[in-house]
Amino acid sequence: MAQEVMSENAAGIAIYSADESSESAQTINVAQPSNWQNKVQEVLINALSLTGIQYKYGGSSPATGFDCSGFVRYVFHNAANLTLPPTARAIAQIGKSVKKNELQPGDLVFFNTLKKAFSHVGIYIGDNKFIHAPSTGKNVQVDSMQNSYWASRFEGAQRLDNEAEK
Repeated sequence: MAQEVMSENAAGIAIYSADESSESAQTINVAQPSNWQNKVQEVLINALSLTGIQYKYGGSSPATGFDCSGFVRYVFHNAANLTLPPTARAIAQIGKSVKKNELQPGDLVFFNTLKKAFSHVGIYIGDNKFIHAPSTGKNVQVDSMQNSYWASRFEGAQRLDNEAEK
């Protein structure tokens, strides 16, 4: 009679096998995510949980509201234990530059919204979308980078994975 056996590998994935003669289970090795990949997951969860918080110029917490850099600083500090500079322009100076077609979730995306380069920052979440604190009268929200407003103002992107390893 076939016996179904369950085991769990190091990644927490259940492995089932049926064996006629014993209770053996197959083990499948699954690559473990890097420390940075784990932090990116936390960044995305934290950022998305703040959707709907009001925009507040100079704001840096859910209680007071966020401006764009305050939002990004709060998320990366709480989710990845990274302390970022206070302005979008200063944040754009750290990490490594990433081409638009090479964006990965967790990358920072920068825009020219005040007729100044790197005046706005958000967090790329995948599928050509990013989350940010847009402007007065709006709340933290997800927007498409393909939207004509954002597409025409895109300035560049930075990846902070090396910063996280320091």
